[in-house]
Amino acid sequence: MEPKDYILTKIEGEYATLRELDGTNELFIAMALLPPGSDVGCKLHFENFEYSIV
Repeated sequence: MEPKDYILTKIEGEYATLRELDGTNELFIAMALLPPGSDVGCKLHFENFEYSIV
């Protein structure tokens, strides 16, 4: 799996919507999988099955 960059666009309860920076795909993911401090507008990097704030 190749590294990807996302922006957190929406939080709905325990779930978040991530959009790829190039705008091609969206993900609906549990907030528990994101790093502490993630909030709407954060840029996230996904690599080796981990998200990190950029």
